[in-house]
Amino acid sequence: MIMKKFNIVFFDLDGTLTDPGEGITKSAEYALSHYGIKVSDRSELYSFIGPPLIDSFMTYYDFSKEKARQAVKYYREYYEKEGVFQNKLYDGIPQLLKKLKKEGKTLSVATSKPEFFAEKILKIYNIEKYFDFVAGANMDETRSKKSDVIAYAIDGLGISPEKGIVMVGDRSFDVEGAAAFNIPTIGVLYGYGSETELLSAGAFALAKTPAEVYEIISEPAKRQR
Repeated sequence: MIMKKFNIVFFDLDGTLTDPGEGITKSAEYALSHYGIKVSDRSELYSFIGPPLIDSFMTYYDFSKEKARQAVKYYREYYEKEGVFQNKLYDGIPQLLKKLKKEGKTLSVATSKPEFFAEKILKIYNIEKYFDFVAGANMDETRSKKSDVIAYAIDGLGISPEKGIVMVGDRSFDVEGAAAFNIPTIGVLYGYGSETELLSAGAFALAKTPAEVYEIISEPAKRQR
């Protein structure tokens, strides 16, 4: 399949625009401590970066849905006060966003993180000005799956999936969510997903840096795998 020109770019947040490792793992650790679960190495909790929180507690710790919902509340107790600030912008992201906007691209965030926190993070790093729309989850997790978030972004921008959209993300959830609308994905390798994960999910190209993301968006046909 020959890639069309991309005029609209959807960005995942965690692991794509920012590195949230410290804040997310400490928040998950705090939540788990309420159930007597001790984590010896917080890197074990990197799996919480990407998918909806409620799914993570249910999948990785076998919590019931009700128990997982309560765990999410504990998680947010820590995250809202400290975790949201235990985050850092990846090198090269401001430059990437600035170049894309200068070329007239429409940019949106599409994240499974609650929209309230997503907007707060964008403001902390002064990159909210580059985005035309911010699509995130509801606080009650009713809109948290990536496909639901992408549908929300499409509706919010008043566009159709045929309008030359590309997704940029670091996990299989990003690729699969975009694929539900036949939107191709550029997988980034500087986040938390592996090359194998991203290619297996169907990413059409991989980028090792934000600069490479720009190159692929500019000339998608040359970088197609």
